[in-house]
Amino acid sequence: MFASVPVTHHPNLFEDRKELHQFLLACKQTLIEKGLQKVVSISLPSKPLDPLAVLDRIAEPEKLHFYWEKANQGEAIAAIDTAAKFKLEGVDRFSQAQKFIDSCLANTIATGALDLPFSGPHFFCTFTFFDENINGDSPFPAATVFLPRWQVSCQKDYCVIVANTVIDSNANIEVIAENIWQKLHQIRFANYRNFHLSDYKQKFQPQDVTDRRNFQASVVSALQSIRSKHFSKIVLAHAIEVNSPRPFRRVDSLNNLRRMYPDCYVFSTSNGKGKDFIGASPERLIRIQERELETDALAGSAPRGKTAAEDAYFAERLLRSEKERREHRVVIDFIVERLSNLGLSHQRLPIPGLLQLSNIQHLWTPIRGKIAGGVQPLQILAELHPTPAVAGDPRDIALSQIRRYEAFDRSVYAAPLGWIDHRGNSEFVVGIRSALIDSDRARLYAGAGIVAGSDPDKELAEIQLKLQALLKALV
Repeated sequence: MFASVPVTHHPNLFEDRKELHQFLLACKQTLIEKGLQKVVSISLPSKPLDPLAVLDRIAEPEKLHFYWEKANQGEAIAAIDTAAKFKLEGVDRFSQAQKFIDSCLANTIATGALDLPFSGPHFFCTFTFFDENINGDSPFPAATVFLPRWQVSCQKDYCVIVANTVIDSNANIEVIAENIWQKLHQIRFANYRNFHLSDYKQKFQPQDVTDRRNFQASVVSALQSIRSKHFSKIVLAHAIEVNSPRPFRRVDSLNNLRRMYPDCYVFSTSNGKGKDFIGASPERLIRIQERELETDALAGSAPRGKTAAEDAYFAERLLRSEKERREHRVVIDFIVERLSNLGLSHQRLPIPGLLQLSNIQHLWTPIRGKIAGGVQPLQILAELHPTPAVAGDPRDIALSQIRRYEAFDRSVYAAPLGWIDHRGNSEFVVGIRSALIDSDRARLYAGAGIVAGSDPDKELAEIQLKLQALLKALV
């Protein structure tokens, strides 16, 4: 279970600078007596803010950040800089990350407007697809977890600012209080920026990281292995690289994504070394709210039609496709089995529905369940990642074959990223429809599930369709 976080209530803590100073001083006095170090997490309500504008105003290139938005639900979060962080490699990364979170919470005191959505300490997590970086060329470690120094969150009509700071017996409280006060002033006046929807695709000259013919040859080889019963499904990714005449503008690209794909999870996470991973993912891995679990089986794809009749035709063909239904069933069976391993019961619809996005539609089956006592979010994540929707089946064989077929490192592509709060609520998505940004260079990723009946030309066409989602948004 999650560590208990001591709570005090100071709803007007930031209305008076002297009161803030006195509160922090009192925290320090407690530490002197106990010889400890504490994280103080202060939440306060705010006038309406745009977390993306706050990210634009106060985030620094060499500091960690995390951005998350689901526009059609009115939710957005910007997490900036670090009060505490944890990075590691290895197969036990999920359990070690959970231990880090529990340890931080055991030494955290939360105060302020803790009844608001997204209040209190939140931990932001980015994992890579593979648990070990064999070639040493991944820009992200296998696991990155951090408690931000500043978090600005909005949910419909509610906005909250969370300040997290570390206090020890040597802390200069006057300096800490002044820094908090000044940064709060910056955040409050970030407000909404006049973003413009831009499209600079004409300037880009996309280049395949590996030749398209190599991808199609990999599909042919994978189909031979499927016929030989070595595995039943594998997800093969393809990547393209684009160069811009000037550095990519992260904030404007994110703004494009949230406007173009309001039904997706728009995200950005950084490695603190100048590289950002951004995207618009349709695939939620888990959501936990008050011990209620939601996860989605998402596999099987078709394009959207240019007319209502054509769209309905594509949808009906997708729903009736034996190949697509078989691919979808593999994902459902995997999720159900993995949840059962944790002792979690589940409910789901008997037949898949459709998740229709602006440029593509998927077979979709939501799965719901109640979390048993003692099961933590990252335990569930460790069981589910990677699902057959982004790896294959059987999973271990598919993973070894992915390394064989793909000539590039997936890094954080198709991996979990999301947040966990101090109450054990959390939400994670799969980092697909995504791009790794490094100044004026970007690598865009997309994948396709290969099963019996797959056609190499059609799989490549599906990937090109998915890549367009990011290519049209980058500026």
